[in-house]
Amino acid sequence: MHPHQSRVLVCALLVGALVASVAAIPTTGTILGHPLSKRSFFDIQCKGVYDKSIFARLDRICEDCYNLFREPQLHSLCRSNCFSSQYFTSCLESLLLTEEDENFSQMVEFLGKK
Repeated sequence: MHPHQSRVLVCALLVGALVASVAAIPTTGTILGHPLSKRSFFDIQCKGVYDKSIFARLDRICEDCYNLFREPQLHSLCRSNCFSSQYFTSCLESLLLTEEDENFSQMVEFLGKK
């Protein structure tokens, strides 16, 4: 087998594995056991537009922050007031995501508009 053919084979196997892993991701609307439903959206006082992908992205920040500090209430405090609490801002800082602060602020505003 020529080097070019083996590279193509390796790439094809990697793409196949990636597609298989994406297809295996559950679509139940939860991330690590936390619901991402519309009800959960309203439970944390979000009054804007429900966008599941934005909601999931912001929730993931809170999940990562919880995993970093392992404080039992941190995930819910981070999500409180539709991700507009000081805890969310502190999580962005702790996770070294302040470069994207403006982007996250727009996401929070989109979800939390009154």
